[in-house]
Amino acid sequence: MTAGERSRSRAPRPRMELCLPEEAGMQRHDADLVRVQGESLERALVALEGLSVGDAFGETFLRNPGPAVFRLHQREVFPAPWPWTDDTQMAVGMLEVLAAHGRVDQEALARRFAERYEPHRGYGMAAHELLRELRGGGRWEAASRGLFGGQGSLGNGSAMRVAPLGAFFADDLDRVVDEAARSAEVTHAHPEGVAGAVAIAVAAALAWRSRAEPVDPGGFLRAVAERLPDCAVRDGLAEAQKLDASAGAEQAGRVLGNGSRITAADTVPFCLWVIAAHPDSYSEALWSTASALGDIDTTCAIVGGLLALRLGLAAIPAAWREAREPLPAGEWGRRTS
Repeated sequence: MTAGERSRSRAPRPRMELCLPEEAGMQRHDADLVRVQGESLERALVALEGLSVGDAFGETFLRNPGPAVFRLHQREVFPAPWPWTDDTQMAVGMLEVLAAHGRVDQEALARRFAERYEPHRGYGMAAHELLRELRGGGRWEAASRGLFGGQGSLGNGSAMRVAPLGAFFADDLDRVVDEAARSAEVTHAHPEGVAGAVAIAVAAALAWRSRAEPVDPGGFLRAVAERLPDCAVRDGLAEAQKLDASAGAEQAGRVLGNGSRITAADTVPFCLWVIAAHPDSYSEALWSTASALGDIDTTCAIVGGLLALRLGLAAIPAAWREAREPLPAGEWGRRTS
């Protein structure tokens, strides 16, 4: 969910392929750039897959609140199809800009978010306001900074969509911090909104770097916090370090927040606690995340994107990937049956 309070036939899943420029006739340096960009995109696509499945998984419980608690206790998923939300839609737009520019071009990102805006996807009230203004020709700087009486949004929307960016720049943590901040500013001008994006992007890069390695929960949370300024998100990560995995997700949600306030500080520390507590199972982490209730689509999107990077696509249950609504065709590649 993005930027403010939430106003709130199954088809075969297409396979996605990268379309990169032909290397024939290129200078060696240019070919190397294509290869590196291709590797970055492959990582980012893994994050997008994990994010979108987590988003759709969580959204099924939000859309069906009556039986949701029973199904969570029984660990019974809802029947397909599982629709994805604005979390996935904005992550797709982010990835398209990275593929086209190799960086966060803020003008292009604002334009892409506006072009991909579909009101039924569950955007927050402030996001509706901002994206409609952008579609009408407004400037993103004024629109973003003007939200919430001029303080800008401190919501969790900047964090929910950013895992592919962290994957894209995973080889350079300084670059991750800079690009994540730039991506957040387009919609979330408040420092807390920026901090939320930076935290999840750094965590995504660290998740990719930790493949096949054991995770030190406290070390992981500290490594993310070290990249943040003094802020409520960082304070939440300090609290998360005090909670052992045995506390359980419901208790962690009560202490850290579960996204129900739709702020970065109410969302990001909890999600990273889940990663630290369940670093080796995509499905276990998502069931744990959802059990805390709150903004389930967003918390599951964040956790899903990060763990796909750490564990790989094979860790995502195949039935869940099939149940998720097919992703839109992104401009980084083409769809094939």
